[in-house]
Amino acid sequence: MRYAGGVVVIWAALSSAAQADEKALQIGDAARGAEVFQVCAQCHQVGDGASHGTGPHLNGIFDRKVAQFDDFDYSQGILRARRDGMVWDLEHLEAYLTNPKTLVSGTNMEFAGLSDPKDRGDVLAYLRGFSANPQNIPEAAPTALKQDVELPPEVLAMVGDPEYGEYLSTECTTCHQLDGDYDGIPVITGWLEEDFVLAMHAYKQKIRPHPVMQMMAGRLADDEIAALAAYFGALE
Repeated sequence: MRYAGGVVVIWAALSSAAQADEKALQIGDAARGAEVFQVCAQCHQVGDGASHGTGPHLNGIFDRKVAQFDDFDYSQGILRARRDGMVWDLEHLEAYLTNPKTLVSGTNMEFAGLSDPKDRGDVLAYLRGFSANPQNIPEAAPTALKQDVELPPEVLAMVGDPEYGEYLSTECTTCHQLDGDYDGIPVITGWLEEDFVLAMHAYKQKIRPHPVMQMMAGRLADDEIAALAAYFGALE
């Protein structure tokens, strides 16, 4: 945070899963990753119409909670990892591809791992194409983009009314799920209030390019954004 002419300038890198930079992080060669992924494709599907097979589908894998799907029979090891709060961020995905059983004891995944770091990076670059697009969702892991959001100090300091936020939330929850599940649309429950406020003002200022979110945020007054932040931030 820095001050410039009475305005608070927040350097908002909104994903803890990536060391955000001015440009998207290059993970690997996605085209080559599609070829390497054929080893994984024996058990996992990805892309349009993907469904569970021997393993769960891998659409939207980045920043997804471990053992996300109720309709898949996970191993006890993976369920234990979920109880421990593990998330499929870049670090954990890379470690799992290196040696699944080293990361998760008791996993059912019968795969020795990819010993070549280039193979792992290329597969992850390929899978990145089936997760949130940073052009539309700049904080999308693991290629988060740094955003400059300028807010007056009094806006950032607003204390939102969560009851008012709940009243306003119905338009949000036509797309975003309150149970915290990821279904191709980012989870907004449990955010830090400051992160939520920064994100909404970034849409309002058209720093973030998503046209629907720009329209939605543009309708909201500062106190309404603060109220929504308080409401969604309080939800588990």
